[in-house]
Amino acid sequence: MGDIVYVELPGVGANLEKGAEAAVVESVKAASEIYAPISGEVLETNTALADDPAKVNADAMGGGWFFKIRTADTTQCESLMDEAAYADYVESLR
Repeated sequence: MGDIVYVELPGVGANLEKGAEAAVVESVKAASEIYAPISGEVLETNTALADDPAKVNADAMGGGWFFKIRTADTTQCESLMDEAAYADYVESLR
């Protein structure tokens, strides 16, 4: 997306459905929705992104996280990609 300038996160306590819109990120050129990877309740959001949304790109594996979810259906986690599978997926898009 390029330089992220704004991040809108769900509220703590929000119930998210797998595949539904959970957050929004905006760059200088576009806005994009972030979809919930699993269903569950939002336990915590990364409030640091309000002051420094660029962390999403600069430190995606550290300080650029969006939210933490508690799920009642752990079987949904089985369909998630690990880091290596995601890297392969991104490479396949090129």
